[in-house]
Amino acid sequence: MKKLTGLTLALATLTFTYVAADHHGSGAAHPFNGKNLLDWSFKEKKAKNGKLIKPKWVVGKPNLAKDNEGALAADAGEGAMVNLVSGHGQSLDIYSNAKFGSARIEVELLVAKGANSGVYLMGEYEVQVLDSYGKEKMGNGDMGAVYGATPPRVNACKKPGEWQKYVFEYEAPKFDAGGKKTSNFKLLKVELNGEILQENLELKGPTPSGVTGKEAAKGPIMFQGDHGPVAYRNITVTPLK
Repeated sequence: MKKLTGLTLALATLTFTYVAADHHGSGAAHPFNGKNLLDWSFKEKKAKNGKLIKPKWVVGKPNLAKDNEGALAADAGEGAMVNLVSGHGQSLDIYSNAKFGSARIEVELLVAKGANSGVYLMGEYEVQVLDSYGKEKMGNGDMGAVYGATPPRVNACKKPGEWQKYVFEYEAPKFDAGGKKTSNFKLLKVELNGEILQENLELKGPTPSGVTGKEAAKGPIMFQGDHGPVAYRNITVTPLK
């Protein structure tokens, strides 16, 4: 990950009230259809030689590569978006064409050994994805951290090659008619495999390397793909009311 600069967090307990929508109700959206990536776009990036890097994302059934546990393979079929890389700088970040405001997001993920990725809520606020399995002391760059800012409360990671489930709930920033921000982004909850990792954090600005680097009332989901081998599936977005 890039070094964090210019990010300020207000970590005091918030007093706002929210009501989560029924995440199994008709209001839920599924931005990944499990069959193809037609509803997704890639964040362009150039290699050191000036040429555009090509994405290595495919749709298939992921598993740890037989000859390299630090990489993923993808069997033919449907179900997951898989980043087929073995290291940094080999692929691109991928984000949904659909944009969302305040929401509950559920997503399953699978990492290779040593893998590094991230989930960017609204395309701008990163919660870290990392192979932190077995680590005793969790830091600002470990699984479940708000990258570079706040570590997770506990280590809830499963082994590389096993499916894990993230649940995020957040309130989008608000803006007045003139475009002036009147309310910061609020990360209500980060849950991994049933364990609460983060609660009630207010971010005064985006984390580094988002889709645009600018805050908005609605934004996409972005998965970091320029770092390591990871797979995502079963993405559900339910608006918070």
